[in-house]
Amino acid sequence: MLALSYVVLRFLHFAALMLIFGNALYSAWLAPFSLQRLMTRRFQRQQKIAATIGLVTALLMFALQGGQMGNGWGDVLRPDIWRTVAGTQFGSVWLWQIVLALITAAAAWIAPQKGARRLLLLAMGQFLLLAGVGHAAMNEGAAGGVQRINHAVHLLCAATWIGGLLPLLYCMQLAKGRWNVAAIYTMMRFSRVGHYAVAGVILTGIVNALFILGFNAPWRTEYGQLLLIKCALVAMMVAIALMNRYFLVPRFRANAGREQQIFIRMTQAEVVLGALVLATVSLFATWEPF
Repeated sequence: MLALSYVVLRFLHFAALMLIFGNALYSAWLAPFSLQRLMTRRFQRQQKIAATIGLVTALLMFALQGGQMGNGWGDVLRPDIWRTVAGTQFGSVWLWQIVLALITAAAAWIAPQKGARRLLLLAMGQFLLLAGVGHAAMNEGAAGGVQRINHAVHLLCAATWIGGLLPLLYCMQLAKGRWNVAAIYTMMRFSRVGHYAVAGVILTGIVNALFILGFNAPWRTEYGQLLLIKCALVAMMVAIALMNRYFLVPRFRANAGREQQIFIRMTQAEVVLGALVLATVSLFATWEPF
């Protein structure tokens, strides 16, 4: 039950960070200046909730790590166990994760109208820290440094892709009204950036797998089998993204037609698949590669 709780918290933490990153990416960078204020205002409530979830889950994951290191639930709330956790590789990184999560929550609640760029940088910093824990930190020396950098790029690319899907759906709504031109411009910018993000996810994912599993057949272990399931989910997401971009978008009409509705449904399916990918990633944390 303790391990399952940790998995759920990890999933919520990842999802919250990706939502913050994706919303801020649109508000601070992808959208033209004329649309940035509207998007920032539209995403305010989501950013506040996501930042709060990010802080609470970061704190609870630190406490639950103590329970996993100790003797179960009885050690989750023991300060002496917390001090032990703080002295580990995980703890030394996760304390900074908590600090950034606290600053992120403060930025989202105190200055929501002016904090899009700040939230983007803070979420990016938390993803960089996530590359320093778990299986990404299993190697030392130069190999460990390369692995952490590769994993950090992997997380940022995934956040750009998956985190950008819900704002994309919002842009589809805006494209039906007076913000048509600005919304289409924003979606096209996301499309261009998305190509690099998808390629980055695939390439860095392959490198990650080689660092963790080597050249061993992945289906021989439960970890490898789960990794193959994740790869299948990502492959379905790639197929949807390609269909949306190269089959549906060229067939869009000025008035909302059947193609636009299919695009929305397909993107919603991509969001669901992305959530399933996050679920598999969250399970990885509690499984040994071999």
